[in-house]
Parts: sequence; C-alpha cells; structure tokens
Amino acid sequence: MKLDLKLYRGYVNDEELVVFGHLFESWAPDKFSIDKKGIKHAHAILHKFRIKPLENFKVRLKFRDLDVTTKTQKDGYFRFTIPYNTPLEPGWHEYEVTCKMYEFGMIEKGELLKPYPSKLAIISDIDDTFLISHSNSLFKKLYVMLSKNINKRKVFDDVVKHYTRLSQAGQNSKEATNSFFYVSSSEWNLYDFIAEFADMHELPKAVIKLKKIKTGLRDFVSTGRGNHDHKFIKIKDIISFYPNLKYVLLGDDSQHDPYLYERICKTFPMNIKAVYIRQTTSKQNGKVQKVLSNLETLNVSTCYFRDSEKAIHHSERENII
Repeated sequence: MKLDLKLYRGYVNDEELVVFGHLFESWAPDKFSIDKKGIKHAHAILHKFRIKPLENFKVRLKFRDLDVTTKTQKDGYFRFTIPYNTPLEPGWHEYEVTCKMYEFGMIEKGELLKPYPSKLAIISDIDDTFLISHSNSLFKKLYVMLSKNINKRKVFDDVVKHYTRLSQAGQNSKEATNSFFYVSSSEWNLYDFIAEFADMHELPKAVIKLKKIKTGLRDFVSTGRGNHDHKFIKIKDIISFYPNLKYVLLGDDSQHDPYLYERICKTFPMNIKAVYIRQTTSKQNGKVQKVLSNLETLNVSTCYFRDSEKAIHHSERENII
C-alpha cells in the first residue's frame, strides 16, 4: 500500500490564493511513465483508476508567509481558498503541501500562477481540441488511450503555433505570457498524462482543471463522458477570479463545448472576445453553426475550423494575435 499526495497547479490574484489536490492510497505497483510501452503502459493507465481516497486527513499548505491546515473531503480532494493580498511578482511560484499518515509523513511541491499583466486569457478544452482523442467513438478513444503513451499521441497540425501566438499576444517578452487554462471532462486521474503531454509538445504552461476523480476500473470505461456541468462551473470560477480579462475559448464539436460556451458568453457578456470550435467530422454540424451565429449577435467573434491554420488566420484578422 502506498500513500499518494497529488498537487495541481494553483493560481492567485491580488486578494485570494487557490491551491488544490488529492490524497489517496494506491495498491498497484505500476506508475505511469513515458518509458512504458504496450501492456505495461495499459496497466499503468488502468492503475490510475485503482485508488482509495483518504477522507478527513489533515493537509498543510506552506507558501511564503502562509501556513494553513485543512482536511480532505470524501473523495480525497482538498482545496485551500485563502485570503492573500501580499504583493507577488508575476509568474509561476512554488508552494508546499505536507501530510502525515500513521508514522509516515509526505512533502510535495506544486506551482501556482500569478498572471502577468495582460488583457487576454485563454481557456481551452483538451480532447479533440488540441489532443487527438477520437471522442466521437468510445471504443476507439479507450483503445488509443490504452495502447499509445504520450510520445505516440499527437496534436493537431499548427495547434501549438496557434496556442503559442495566443500566449504571447500583446506581451513584450518571452517571459511574460498570457494565462492559459485547460478545462476538460477527463478526470483528475489523468492529470499527469495531460500535463506531461502538454509539456512534451511545448504547449503553453497552464492551470489544468479536470472532472471529479474516479475510484474504480469500471469507471474507466466512461472516462471523459457524462455530465459536463462541471466544466461550466470551472470556467465560471476562472472568469470570476480574473474578471478584468477578456477570454478566448477553444473547444470542439465532438461533445458539448459549443453549447457550454454559449452559456458562458450569455453569463459573461463583456468578457468573451472569441470562441473557436474545431470540426471533428467530415462536415460541419448545423446545430453548432446556429450556436456560433447566435454568439456573433452577442459581439463574440467565432471561428468553426477543421485546420488550425484557419483559426490562426482568424486570430490575425481579428487582431487577437
């Protein structure tokens, strides 16, 4: 039996700091690694869904002058939402979380983001928006996930170019970048996989927000599916946390992104600059076209595209990049 403390990238504004993670037990010896192939990789992915959350365990956050303790929730999740108005330079900052179980103590380090001054932030879906996942076919999606490690998975052509230019738009140096958030219906179980994949392909470093963790192998079959309201709540939380920014939303037409983004645009009528929807089938979806036409009447620029090159040209034309 092994104790696992998982930390995710947090974020901070001028008034508040947010850090979150999970604490659970894990029995299977295999851990996800880029070196694993074939059956070993499949076993490591399945291992991510063989976990036992630890409820009501103390976890302690240390960051600069902060030293705060809370307890884990029923699913092992913990979140520190802390008043914080100490001046902090823009960029990524290290924080530390510790916990103690029986005679064992654990220390893990994570990162949190203080955005650089900008007028733009980007919120992107993951599966079939930048990571080719075949979400339209459940069996193909599961097969690809189990058979291909991140070094064999692919991004769409020119997506990295588009995201990089969005990241740098309006900034005067490579160090200063616009803030990125990846929000997906994949579960927290797959966080390491997603973070390493994004790093490998040199996608902009982002705060990643995923769906409630799954705790059994039977749950693996439904990964990434089901209700998508959590995405609405997470995107709403991001925009509410940084209300003075304009946002670019990127998604695809394989599931619910167009309708979700329509709700977001109606909720935040002054915050959304553009919505990009990737076409994942041979022809455009008429319902999606209607949604995007409606968004145009709300002064939101839209682009329904098959290839990222078209999205790049749109961003240039709209003076987004």
